[in-house]
Amino acid sequence: MSIRRTSLAVAGLAAALAAEARAERPLSAIDWLSDSVTAPSVRPAPPALSPAPETEPISVAPLGRVEPDAVGLLPAAVAGLPRDLWGPGAPGAIARAIRAERVDTLPAIQELMLTLLLAEFDAPAGSNGDGALLLARLDKLLDLGALEEAQALVERAGPTDPALFRRWFDISLLTGQEDRACAAMRAAPGIAPTFPARVFCLARGGDWNAAALTLETARALGFVTQEEDALLARFLDAELAETTPSLPPPSRPSPLVFRMREAIGEPLRTTTMPLAFAYADLRSTAGWRARIEAAERLARTGALPPNRLLGIWTERKPAASGGLWDRVGALQAFDVAILAGKREAVAETLSPVWAAMVAAELEVPFARLYGARLARLNIDGEAGALAFAIGLLGDEYETVAKARAPASAKEEFLIALALGAPGDMTAPSPLGAALKDGFAETALDPARTRLLREGRIGEAILAAIDLITDGARGDIGDVTRALVLLRAVGLHSVARQSALQLMLLERRG
Repeated sequence: MSIRRTSLAVAGLAAALAAEARAERPLSAIDWLSDSVTAPSVRPAPPALSPAPETEPISVAPLGRVEPDAVGLLPAAVAGLPRDLWGPGAPGAIARAIRAERVDTLPAIQELMLTLLLAEFDAPAGSNGDGALLLARLDKLLDLGALEEAQALVERAGPTDPALFRRWFDISLLTGQEDRACAAMRAAPGIAPTFPARVFCLARGGDWNAAALTLETARALGFVTQEEDALLARFLDAELAETTPSLPPPSRPSPLVFRMREAIGEPLRTTTMPLAFAYADLRSTAGWRARIEAAERLARTGALPPNRLLGIWTERKPAASGGLWDRVGALQAFDVAILAGKREAVAETLSPVWAAMVAAELEVPFARLYGARLARLNIDGEAGALAFAIGLLGDEYETVAKARAPASAKEEFLIALALGAPGDMTAPSPLGAALKDGFAETALDPARTRLLREGRIGEAILAAIDLITDGARGDIGDVTRALVLLRAVGLHSVARQSALQLMLLERRG
């Protein structure tokens, strides 16, 4: 008995250390994808022939095949960006830059990143058709928790390639469409599933005998680990799952492990898992608290629309108090007040709900829901100043700025930032001075000048994303350089929204 207690203590310590490590460095999509197919995740490119002496290399591409790196959901014109955004850039370098981008950045930058990932641009000139850039885009969408967009993108490309199918299979597991994914796996002769995926799909299809036989074969051949064997055995035998001790935390969480743990009655909490797993808690079968926590996590990266977050917040009345429930209660009280259009009630409930949003880092989703309506109420006093600041964080920031008669020098500066013309105004802080310089200067450093001269606009945008994300964490000189670069590529609105968010959000990035 003492040995068992020691084992449990060790397992608990290991789980705590694993959670701490995840908090320090979140797992990227490539780290947690299921080993669902046996083919390598990226197909090697065919060897290139050396060009003849004194001739230019010849680019070749198979006829009649969709170029994976050019697949998108949003026309480039709608995104406000040129179709040849990537220009002559190297697909591998662009893919590495996309994978390296952090998701915990300013909301305006998150939105820009989503646009880059989803828009339909021409493939880089150096693309060889292996889809390296598409895979990087999909993995970053998974890092952001944007599963619906990732699923639509991979289906647009066609999940017939093993690397694409691997991602599509996992997305399907997390969105509750595992039966569809298993049917596709059976129907695709070019997809060779691993034994755990094969056992799972046979069981989901009702062929329990074949699933058990497949597991026995995998054991005999040594194709499953002890950890996989223990989980699959319980997945196939409900009595075994009920009569044996609970399994320890998985060494490598994956959507396949997540689904099977759920099936045997040992679900994993998604709060300490990669963001994409939170999507599974949006299902109606999840508890309301779990749905709220998942929706808030996804809303922070822009993966969940504010209106959907509001729908989950207002499903019912909180039956408890403290923490999350106080936030939901404050939101609901404010929502009722603003729907009624009563200024006094709005002014009274605004400060508590805003404090709750700041604590949860949900200021921008809240502002996008209510900012414009708040501005139109013309509230006086401190509540009016707060309503104005919230309006500047919303989508109609420019309209809100133009309608406001500034009540202080800071408000005057904020209005100038919203209009992109701080001019020679006195900045209220060192950060404000850096933002002001970002709208006044035009000179770029040699490296970014070269990117623009060569037509590698997409890489210049990625560089601006890096600069403003780093600048928000300390080096305000990077903020200036980022704003100059965003303006140089025509992203004036992103520059203004980023500047406002840096000034108004208590968190920086």
